[in-house]
Amino acid sequence: MSVDLVEVVRSGFRECVHRGSVVILNGDGEPDIALGEVHLPIFPRSTNKPMQAITLLRNGFEPEDEAELAIATASHFGEPDHVELVQRLLDRFGFDEDQLECPPDLPSDELARARALAGQDRDKAARRIYMNCSGKHAAMLATCKINDWPTVGYLNAAHPLQQAVSATIAEITGESEVDLGIDGCGLPIVPVSLVNLARAYAAMATGEPGTPQRRVAEAIRNNPRVISGTDGPDLLTMQATPGLVCKIGADGVHAGALPDGRAFAYKIDDGHDRARMPLTQAILRRMGVEWTDAHADLATPAVLGGGARVGVIRAVPGLFG
Repeated sequence: MSVDLVEVVRSGFRECVHRGSVVILNGDGEPDIALGEVHLPIFPRSTNKPMQAITLLRNGFEPEDEAELAIATASHFGEPDHVELVQRLLDRFGFDEDQLECPPDLPSDELARARALAGQDRDKAARRIYMNCSGKHAAMLATCKINDWPTVGYLNAAHPLQQAVSATIAEITGESEVDLGIDGCGLPIVPVSLVNLARAYAAMATGEPGTPQRRVAEAIRNNPRVISGTDGPDLLTMQATPGLVCKIGADGVHAGALPDGRAFAYKIDDGHDRARMPLTQAILRRMGVEWTDAHADLATPAVLGGGARVGVIRAVPGLFG
């Protein structure tokens, strides 16, 4: 059963509570903290992206630079630098944007979205390249071309690429084979338990230099803006925690690991984004990581009333004992 993780306090009154499950692993890969349903599979959503990128490297994809590998793992905000990286990847392998099989979307960054909508009909402003998963899709097209696999229908679970992705995730996580779902971008999503998701991130963070696992971890760690965007949770968290490699997933999922192999993963039941940063900071504090005063507001975002601070969003006091 899930537990209370984050509370919203307004004027001294607990107004809302976000429930879920969280696991923190020690350096040996064993749970130090396990709250809620950490052994039951969830849909990790975009926290699976690093393992998908590992599959691409194992099957011949060779990025031009580290940023190109990072965009292949990204849930990017559709900002100009993100779009430029995806377009560069498409151009390098001879693809058009229309060959991406992710759905058209608007940028998630407010300024980028406003620019996309300016002077255009709303129905024409959405583009596949703006979709937060477009970097992954472009890298998948490239890998299909390298292996002479079909580039049409690469979303299909029976496609050789998706078969390879499923095998890689099963290997890294040790998860038993389960039925696949369909992610927001249309690709198959492999269910993984929180404890095995955390172990996968530990394996990436501690992989031998030069291995696909370590290359992906370094690309994420060194390019936090590429994998997210302006004021994105992953960008802010990695800026506040040197050495951390982490990745959010839609609907309240987050996983990460420190260089020594200690790792975490959680799922917020209602998927609300406002619970992310307070919970992530509380987890890292429990792991011995202290954020500076400059990052204090990330851990306890304000609840406003009439434009003034009247409360706080925070991890439930005493959550980890």
